[in-house]
Amino acid sequence: MNGISSMATRQVLNDLASAFEAKSGERVVIESVGGVAALKRIEEGEAFDIVVLASNAIDRLAASARIDAASRVRIARSGVAIAVAKGAPRPAIDDEAAVREAVLAARSIGYSTGPSGVYLTRLFERWGIAERIAARIVQAPPGVAVGALIARGEVELGFQQMSEMIGVEGIDVLGMLPPQIQTLTVFEAAICANVNAPQLARAFLAFLASPDADGAKVRHGMEPC
Repeated sequence: MNGISSMATRQVLNDLASAFEAKSGERVVIESVGGVAALKRIEEGEAFDIVVLASNAIDRLAASARIDAASRVRIARSGVAIAVAKGAPRPAIDDEAAVREAVLAARSIGYSTGPSGVYLTRLFERWGIAERIAARIVQAPPGVAVGALIARGEVELGFQQMSEMIGVEGIDVLGMLPPQIQTLTVFEAAICANVNAPQLARAFLAFLASPDADGAKVRHGMEPC
């Protein structure tokens, strides 16, 4: 059975695919790419058994009948974390005002092309600083972790899903966005319209949504739905 997902769920799906294989004896291969690219490939009719993406992307695939809408299951929620290079000064991020000041003080600010990046763009506009910091924004290319840009010195202050920050060498994760400005992305899985192994796909989705999968989700910085 094969599937496609965004990078935000890459690590947790790798773990859960291995656990499912050990339990069922069935091979599961999940390709993780940038969310925009994954969505496009499904929309263009590329053959996959399942897809795991943010809920708004799954909505879009349901509207175009690229997935079986009745098969949708919620997998996990993920919040946005903030990171700097390992050993670098750690700005305060205790509340909204502190994060705003950290952004204004940073020489470069990085975020992704995914849901967290879209949210941050709107947040900076709401704060009235978008034009002021525009020249310092570094948007990670699809499929490239913001943490990798931080580690290479290309970004001083980076924002991305916690699941994509965990385990990246060369960075210090400062913590999550404070509650006043946090955003949670819900990730869902669904069976694709051109599924080749429907029974196995249904079994894997049931496993992803089961309590047996909760431990892996928490280890990778996500909250079970």
